[in-house]
Amino acid sequence: MSTPISADATPSPTSQPVVAADAAAGATAVSAPPRRRRVAQLPWGCIGAWAAALLIPVLLVLAVALPWWQRLQTLDADYARGLDQLVRYQRLVATLPSLRAELAREQANDEFKAFYFDAETPALAGARLQSEVQDMVRSAGARPISTQILPVDEEEQPQRVRIRTQLQGTTDELLDVLYRIESARPFLFVDQMSIRSTSPRRSTIRRRVSQRRVEQNVGQLTVRLDIFGYILGSGA
Repeated sequence: MSTPISADATPSPTSQPVVAADAAAGATAVSAPPRRRRVAQLPWGCIGAWAAALLIPVLLVLAVALPWWQRLQTLDADYARGLDQLVRYQRLVATLPSLRAELAREQANDEFKAFYFDAETPALAGARLQSEVQDMVRSAGARPISTQILPVDEEEQPQRVRIRTQLQGTTDELLDVLYRIESARPFLFVDQMSIRSTSPRRSTIRRRVSQRRVEQNVGQLTVRLDIFGYILGSGA
């Protein structure tokens, strides 16, 4: 016969750790799924919507504010440069009275006037230069052919008065004219010079031309000179 097991029988000590381990595992298995369920149940759609709602205005503000800030930096730099130029111009304007006074003193100086034609207009200075050059040519023994006043460049400071003269003479007479121009007062300068011999070639001399006329033309030069000087007018 089999021996019946009593209902109130006490379990053996060896079976207690197994029961405890099973209980702990069951507790863990029961507690873990609720945490994952809570994380899964978070309103991620709402969070993304709020993040987008906050991020879009920030991006819009940056898109508008950054170019505006750069423009302000450029305006500040332009303002600083303009202010610096204004200060320099003010300093130059402050020296203008002293410069005018110094110019007036120099214009009143007779030694200073020796370098310029003291005339009210370029036309008067050109007429004076024309007369002086013709006197130089005649004094050197050459023969003046023509003299004309050349146009004046209004943008030049100081302005130049120029003439073009054409003369005929020997080599010695031409050198004498150039020397007189160099030593003239006011100062005169030769801008251009063109020299052409007028002596006839022997092959082109006709028999009917007398020997005396040929001898007169031997050594003659036709010279064109562009001469200029500076004018000290009332507006200088």
